Amino acid sequence: MAELGPVAWPPVPLRTDRLVLREPEARDRAAYVDLFSSPEVRTYLGGPRPRAELESSVPEVPGRRPGVFVVDHHGSMIGIVTLDRRDAERPGHVSPGAGEAELSYMLLPEAWGHRYAVEACSAALSWFADAFPGEPVVLCTQVANDRSVRVAEKLGFSETERFEEFGAEQWFGVWSSVPRSG
Repeated sequence: MAELGPVAWPPVPLRTDRLVLREPEARDRAAYVDLFSSPEVRTYLGGPRPRAELESSVPEVPGRRPGVFVVDHHGSMIGIVTLDRRDAERPGHVSPGAGEAELSYMLLPEAWGHRYAVEACSAALSWFADAFPGEPVVLCTQVANDRSVRVAEKLGFSETERFEEFGAEQWFGVWSSVPRSG
């Protein structure tokens, strides 16, 4: 996927009342493997990846690239938030040239139910709105993933379409820092 550029990366860590969004560090590797090998986390994301495969392939500092924020709670990684450019070949776009910023997130199951996803994603969206004024952000999740759809709606994403992808009906929404007129 194309990088977000041209912004300085990593940004200064983003702080909320309870969380810090920061660049990945070596100490995050075990949590990263847990995240990607979790059947609960990966239910709507193609299933868990084999732990042994992750143990041998995940670099010392996992996910170190523009657009990846570690969600840190009290000094420990509890998940990630990413902002990537949506591949033009995939369905779901709001711009004629495609390549919109796409928000995604994953939290470890023990972090579920505490509103961390909304808090972390809100911080990332605020950062994005400052770095890319007026640019929309899209989010896509399976319709069956009720929790993710609710998070998207709480963040202010508006559903724009549904389509079939990866063998499931997808919910596609858009967020903009620019107030709508009308």
